[in-house]
Amino acid sequence: MQFPESWLRSLVNPALDTAQLAHALTMAGLEVEALAPAAPPFNNVVVAEILSAEKHPDADRLRVCQVDVGETAPVTIVCGAPNAAAGLKVPCARPGAKLPGIEIKVAKVRGVESFGMLCSTRELGLDGVADGLMVLDADAPVGEDFRSWLNLDDTLVTLKLTPNRADCLSMQGLAREVGAITGAEVRLPQIVEVGSGIQDTLSVQVTAREACPRYLARVVRGIDAQAATPRWMAERLERSGIRPLLAPIDITNYVLLELGQPMHAFALSRLTGGIEVRLARPGETLELLNGQTADLAPDMLVIADANGPVALAGIMGGQPTSVERVTVDVMLEAAFFAPAAIAGRARRLGLSTDSSHRFERGVDFGATRQAMERATQLLLDICGGQAGPVVEAVAELPRREPITLRLPRLTRVVGIELDADQVARDLVAIGAGIERHDDRIVVTPPSFRFDLAIEEDLIEEAVRLFGYDNIPAQPPAAPSRMLPQDERVLDDDTLRQMMVDLDYQEVITYSFVDPAWETALDADAQPLQLANPLASQLSAMRTTLWGGLIETLRHNLNRQQERVRIFELGRVYASLSEQPMKLGGLVYGDVLPEQWGAPSRRVDYFDLKGDLERLFGQGVDAQRAIHPALHPGQCAELWVDGRPVGWIGALHPRLVQAFDLPAVPVLFELDSQVLAQRGLPRHAALSRFPQVRRDLAFVLDVQVPAGTLLAALREASADFVRAVDVFDDYRGTGMSENQKSLAIRVVMQDTQRTLTDQEVDEAVQKLVAAALRQCNASLRA
Repeated sequence: MQFPESWLRSLVNPALDTAQLAHALTMAGLEVEALAPAAPPFNNVVVAEILSAEKHPDADRLRVCQVDVGETAPVTIVCGAPNAAAGLKVPCARPGAKLPGIEIKVAKVRGVESFGMLCSTRELGLDGVADGLMVLDADAPVGEDFRSWLNLDDTLVTLKLTPNRADCLSMQGLAREVGAITGAEVRLPQIVEVGSGIQDTLSVQVTAREACPRYLARVVRGIDAQAATPRWMAERLERSGIRPLLAPIDITNYVLLELGQPMHAFALSRLTGGIEVRLARPGETLELLNGQTADLAPDMLVIADANGPVALAGIMGGQPTSVERVTVDVMLEAAFFAPAAIAGRARRLGLSTDSSHRFERGVDFGATRQAMERATQLLLDICGGQAGPVVEAVAELPRREPITLRLPRLTRVVGIELDADQVARDLVAIGAGIERHDDRIVVTPPSFRFDLAIEEDLIEEAVRLFGYDNIPAQPPAAPSRMLPQDERVLDDDTLRQMMVDLDYQEVITYSFVDPAWETALDADAQPLQLANPLASQLSAMRTTLWGGLIETLRHNLNRQQERVRIFELGRVYASLSEQPMKLGGLVYGDVLPEQWGAPSRRVDYFDLKGDLERLFGQGVDAQRAIHPALHPGQCAELWVDGRPVGWIGALHPRLVQAFDLPAVPVLFELDSQVLAQRGLPRHAALSRFPQVRRDLAFVLDVQVPAGTLLAALREASADFVRAVDVFDDYRGTGMSENQKSLAIRVVMQDTQRTLTDQEVDEAVQKLVAAALRQCNASLRA
């Protein structure tokens, strides 16, 4: 909400400057989002009148003007504006004036000396048409300082209100709030009942009584719709972001800003029969004021006459019954529409109006009559005419139930003792009714405060009005001690740092995902559906981290990032009760950044497996398995210490095509809780005796994984065997198509003595026998 500071200060003027007032509002929960000057800085500009405008003797497009600037004699000013003419009142910058980007001096223009400049809105940095001089009202005082006359030293204040404070979407509500915060006197406009000059009425029938508990209508005849909107009203409207149109429309907009009550004026001659407030009927449409034709749904509230809908209640009026310059008779409407009956309807039609913004949050149902009287009086004062009596239809209005505020509970929750008398005065200042008792205050919220419903609301209100800045900062009185930390468990930050050390970058993606991702990654997945999603593509809870990682990869590829190494540590949501933490990662592109020291090579399954082994600090057993999201021939289930911990593999070709990726990424996903479990380090002395190495080449079936052979060898190893590792995988000449040769390095060493040849040979024979027995692997000849 935007408004001029001068308007607010005309209602309540605390002894605070602009910055202090903005801070006070923000600390009271009414965040001031921006402060902006009403006009850019300039000086020495006065209101002037052109006495004569003669053609320049040496230039067809210039005029030599004699200008009255409020001094004893007119001054000569050369002007090139096409609309310069005698009798106009315009802003005039005197010599020495500093305008935005220019300083005015006495100068000769084609031989004629010019003592100033007649200004357009563009030279002054103001909004408006800039194709000629800025024409001022005929009653503008000649010689008056232009900034002062138009109040251009004003400040435009923009508030960022929370949805629960609809009462502050009006100047009256803001003035009341500032008065309660600062204690300054509030001077609201005096509104009196307008007498009926005629007895003309229009019948009103409210069919949708729950959606419209109160509806007021009034006929006003004989108005002059072309009457000029007063400058003070137009100025306030413009500085609040509303463009002045016609006086009757400007008046309803002004009442909306002043009192927070949306209103509408209908051209009476275009209404047929009486007014009915009802829900739309199937097939009904309405041409709105913005030219849009709305297809009305059965849950949309409309204002209708005998021919059908004439306005979309609480949102926007209809074009056929709009007020125009020739309109003589109008019907004024003021109503209270239930927030639930308006919420979401404007958004569904792609609209956002000042009226719907207020009705969705709640309008003061106790001030509807007051708004009608205010609008009627302004209309009669500005446009003339005679008003008929007010026709009112009232159903069951919202009730304001009393709330008990227990003072001991207030003290316990706030942490300090607030003065009960001050709390009571603050509550009265915001319009609440109170009853004092010994240790409690019974509060009846005012009709405009929809956010006060329970005791906690009153506690918040008491603290807010007391001032958050006035609450002393008291450190908690609690013992400070170090909490135990289990060295056998790595915390999440340590896991993240370990991944960063492995040249990965952390990403954080939405837990809300597109259900299509989940079914594409796993056709059997049954993701949890959100009851009220932010968007259709964010309507399910993720069952894997891979969807977000792949989307992040696509985002980077679209921005020419050809090497991507990312990870995420977060929860997945298999069910309402099963929501484990997972560590997921994705690598794409070259193994190393582009450089001259190593040839370019695409990252593959083995590179990623090596990263995970460094992450675990030990070997990882990768067993061949099938995962629906991974390539059938490049997929494995990871096991550590005999238990499964996750998956690794290249993305399935159908998903590479579905996600429109130029190459295949390699992914992993691990159970972070298992990954975080670590054994305590144990001291072991270094052996002083030589180690023995034996290289064994086994021939075995190509389908037998290397991990199976290693597991068999390690199980059969003697106590002094220190390492059993693969260092070569040969397939080619000398091997049949269904065979491969794995070269195994066996390192043996004892800490107490030097191993004998016999002990080494016996250990090797046990390994060979185990390989033959469990893997049908024989030594290569």
